[in-house]
Amino acid sequence: MSLTDVAVRNAKPGSKPRKLFDERGLYLLVDPKGGKWWRLKYRIDGREKLLSLGTYPDTNLKRAREKRDEARTQIADGTDPASVRRAQRIAQANTFEAIAKEHTALRAKKLHAQTSGTKVARFETYVFPYIGRQPIRKISAPDILTVLRRIEAKGKNETAHRIRANIGAVFRYAIATGRAERDPTTDLRGALAPVIVTNRAAITDPARIGQLLRAIDAYCGQPATEAALKLAPLVFVRPGELRAAEWREFDINGKEPTWRIPGARMKMDDEHIVPLSRQAVRILRAIEPVTGGGRYVFPSLRGGHRPLSSNTINVALRSMGYSNTEMTGHGFRAMASTLLNEQGFPPDVIELQLAHAERNEVRAAYNRAKRIPERRKMMQAWADYLDGLKAGGNVVPLKRRA
Repeated sequence: MSLTDVAVRNAKPGSKPRKLFDERGLYLLVDPKGGKWWRLKYRIDGREKLLSLGTYPDTNLKRAREKRDEARTQIADGTDPASVRRAQRIAQANTFEAIAKEHTALRAKKLHAQTSGTKVARFETYVFPYIGRQPIRKISAPDILTVLRRIEAKGKNETAHRIRANIGAVFRYAIATGRAERDPTTDLRGALAPVIVTNRAAITDPARIGQLLRAIDAYCGQPATEAALKLAPLVFVRPGELRAAEWREFDINGKEPTWRIPGARMKMDDEHIVPLSRQAVRILRAIEPVTGGGRYVFPSLRGGHRPLSSNTINVALRSMGYSNTEMTGHGFRAMASTLLNEQGFPPDVIELQLAHAERNEVRAAYNRAKRIPERRKMMQAWADYLDGLKAGGNVVPLKRRA
């Protein structure tokens, strides 16, 4: 006898799995815990096989019979419905969204949580709604360009360029895992509107730098903010790299004090080495009794489980009377770059210390391995130079002091 809705609804579990048969190979499997599973028993090429058709009550008796009939039609045509289902699962796993999420999950182990979260949010906002469900092999350069044009139309040219790079990373991962043959984003070079770069506000006049350093010394605020402000001009890293600094990254007691910023926190994903001057070490030793028991060198005012907020340094500068058109937290990088270049330090050494990208990978590896002594010498000379500016004296140019 065939099943009824009432019989399916009232089926009770037993001590062992029970099978309640319907028609044409369909039956309901009731497990001892009360779960109810639709199964289809069928033969193809002389072999008996089983196909899952869903669970009750999500799949009711009527829908289970419809699925059975669809599967039996495939069997009648000589197609194994289980093989069709496997192919569908593979196709779903090979969509752009599935591969992007897989890639992001792997990268999340290496990337800083905020960086990873930003990339996911960009994909969910700008990419997945349009090409997320497409098989990655079928996505073309024009498909991607259409996505990026929508972003450009909102005036977000820089975001469009970043997302093109993020999409390219997903394609390269798909190529490496055998699910794509090429990266179509390479065909889009020159197709996007250029990003108009505006220089961040920075003080580069030596006399005014001296005034700024004296203002920083006189600043009264939360200890972590004071220490971050004093360290910023000496290390000239990106603001995000500074505020999220962790104590485990520092060696301030060795013969060559060093700050090693892991690649997960760097813009270019490579470890960055910052040789520490004597002045930088003094600042770190002064703040260590205050924050050394926690993770972050500069913990948030709201609790040590997170670092200073992204705007803390700029707010402090505003409180000292420096507007956002005069000086920003990022401006310490431009300050160091400008004066170090003017004083004749090797541009390669300066660029390395600024952690700018090196296009030649072999040369980049050589530089990272071989130019630390030069960078250490430059960083100490820079710190000494800043001390002279702060004192307000007649400061000897950097190269002569170095």
